[in-house]
Amino acid sequence: MHFTRRSTLAALATLPFAAQAQDKPIKLLVGFPPGGGTDAIARLLAEALQASLGTPVIVDNRPGAGGQIAAQALKMSPADGTTFFVSHDHTISILPLVLKNPGFDPVKDFVPVAGFATFANAFAVSGGTPANSLPEYLAWVKKHGGQGNVGVPAPASVPEFLVKLLGERHGLDLVSVPYRGSAPMISDMLGDQIGAGVGSVPDLIVNHQQKKLRIVAVMGQQRQAVLPGVPTFAELGIAGFEDLPYYGVFAAAGTPRAALERFSNALAGVIGQPVVKARLTELGLSVGMMTAAQLATRERAYSAAWARIIKSGGFQPQ
Repeated sequence: MHFTRRSTLAALATLPFAAQAQDKPIKLLVGFPPGGGTDAIARLLAEALQASLGTPVIVDNRPGAGGQIAAQALKMSPADGTTFFVSHDHTISILPLVLKNPGFDPVKDFVPVAGFATFANAFAVSGGTPANSLPEYLAWVKKHGGQGNVGVPAPASVPEFLVKLLGERHGLDLVSVPYRGSAPMISDMLGDQIGAGVGSVPDLIVNHQQKKLRIVAVMGQQRQAVLPGVPTFAELGIAGFEDLPYYGVFAAAGTPRAALERFSNALAGVIGQPVVKARLTELGLSVGMMTAAQLATRERAYSAAWARIIKSGGFQPQ
């Protein structure tokens, strides 16, 4: 059968989108620097997804502003199924609440692809801080004025609100010290440049296990499997931190459904692999697949819960 150039091009145009795009490299945007928990998670997924999809998958770190830079990069990226954003709650659910102009609208500019885990934020003390529990730390701060600096991975974040509420409830001058991601914060904690910090369990777990810092409290309704000896804030009489944040994957609005489904199906297969699931669990995640619709529902609920907390705390969008 003879094909003209025009008929050949027409035939190619009718191929399913995924078949045309499958040979293009896939980029996973990460809003935090290398060395942090989100980066480690994205790199683990990228390696497994590359084997599953048969397509190069690379991690593209766009650190700064709590993921805002990476989110803006996603908004500006071609909606062709080759760029995805691996993000947790802060960028998607919190930033739009605390910034007057974040430069993106997660509802209009993004489409949820799938969720793959929840995790807990935690309060940790540095090795040089003489406290083995949260009550001991709060008592130490009360006794030693000027020692209440607490690192947080980003300004206007859940960790910062946690520090503010802890200070108010206990009548202490706790001061949030924002960093550009968890990696530089933890570096200062390990060097005893700051006495405490609040971050995700995936960010803190390795150094806790190596006894270089001590996690003394976690969010959630129950203790974390990787931290059975660490109480929840609720157990310590500090209510309001029971909802767990999430990790999900997002794409630019307008990305073809075939590309979204291809990636979502691959992700479901990857996190179901025993080796990958075990490694994610070791990093402090509770692994579980969420469909795009389930991720969207969780995003809305989490945003609504924190909107109430932020409003009641008197925080004004900046």
